[in-house]
Amino acid sequence: MSYAERIKPDLQFVKDLQAAGGEACKKCYQCATCSVACPLAPPENPFPRKEMVWAQWGLKDRFEGDIDIWLCHNCQTCSELCPRGARPGDLIAAIRNITYRDLVSPSIIGKWMTSAKHLPKLIAIPAVLYLFIWLLSVGFHLPEGEIVYGKLFPGDYTIDPIFGLVALFVAFTFYKGVTKLWKSFGTTIPTTLHIGAKSKKPTLVESIKAVILDEVATHVKWNECGNDNTERYKGHLSLFYGFVALAIVTSIVAVSHWGGKIVHFIAPLGHTPMPLWSPVKLLANVGAIALLYGLTMLTRRRLNVDPAKSTSSFYDWYLLGVIWAVGLTGLGAEIFRLADVAALAYPTYYLHLIAVFMLFAYLPWSKLGHLVYRTTALVYAHQAGRLPLKREEEKIFRV
Repeated sequence: MSYAERIKPDLQFVKDLQAAGGEACKKCYQCATCSVACPLAPPENPFPRKEMVWAQWGLKDRFEGDIDIWLCHNCQTCSELCPRGARPGDLIAAIRNITYRDLVSPSIIGKWMTSAKHLPKLIAIPAVLYLFIWLLSVGFHLPEGEIVYGKLFPGDYTIDPIFGLVALFVAFTFYKGVTKLWKSFGTTIPTTLHIGAKSKKPTLVESIKAVILDEVATHVKWNECGNDNTERYKGHLSLFYGFVALAIVTSIVAVSHWGGKIVHFIAPLGHTPMPLWSPVKLLANVGAIALLYGLTMLTRRRLNVDPAKSTSSFYDWYLLGVIWAVGLTGLGAEIFRLADVAALAYPTYYLHLIAVFMLFAYLPWSKLGHLVYRTTALVYAHQAGRLPLKREEEKIFRV
């Protein structure tokens, strides 16, 4: 027995999607080429065909709990093969961008990050904060003698408390976002295994381990896409491990600084400024080089993309720009300090603090937030059996 379903299109949602980079979705005529071509789409209810029709009709509620938007690697194979130029890959990216923006509060930060006209507001928050600290510490003058950034921004009273509070804020915000996502997945996907699978459901720990080792740490799935993803693969992997190296360095400095106040033999390990031959300093420089290499690869790829097959929004460029600012000002602050040019060293370090604040304080609303949100989706998908089947399993399934 057939029945009619009344739908309520959300026209504002359609406009938001178009503004976020999915304006070509109206060209889709549901040929299903995208879903057939995607090597990562599960055989059961594959993406992105269904997402295309939902977007055309403004069915915003259908995307709540749609885990498939997180499984896409945005390799653009579907957009390359689309006979109508509907750019399904851009639509999936646009949906994720909107999700980042609205997933957690205060959502105003996410809205500011979608348009260049709001960029001054995002910059002004840390710029005014650290300018005020500069005024309190030395009164807008440059400290005399050896260049030590702690003279301008004392770690114990400015750097550590501010970024400590930022870290707590970001962690709590991610907790809310992850909890919300996980619950939404449960409304649309039962935690059952693949059809044809004989093993028991994996535990949460097993799923986390599998996702980190098989997906996050290696990015190996990107090589399964139809397009040549070499440049993008190397860029993202280099960027990822650059961040890992710098995170390790930051942790060592923090632990040795505060731990050294209690256990004195720990302090020398992370005492700053460090000599160039310090293992921690070497790791920091290697991480910075990896960061800049990855950025170069990803920026070049985005500049060379065919506009007929994919587009870049301000949201995309914002993240690249901020990471470039972090990397260049960080290296610049080190070079100017070693060259003993105080007039350049201190202002560059000030800009570095602004860039680092913008990268991490706004993290839950930026594209870099996918490191947490996408990992959450992949873990849920692994437990639910929603990840693509292995080739051997797929043969059994199709038979």
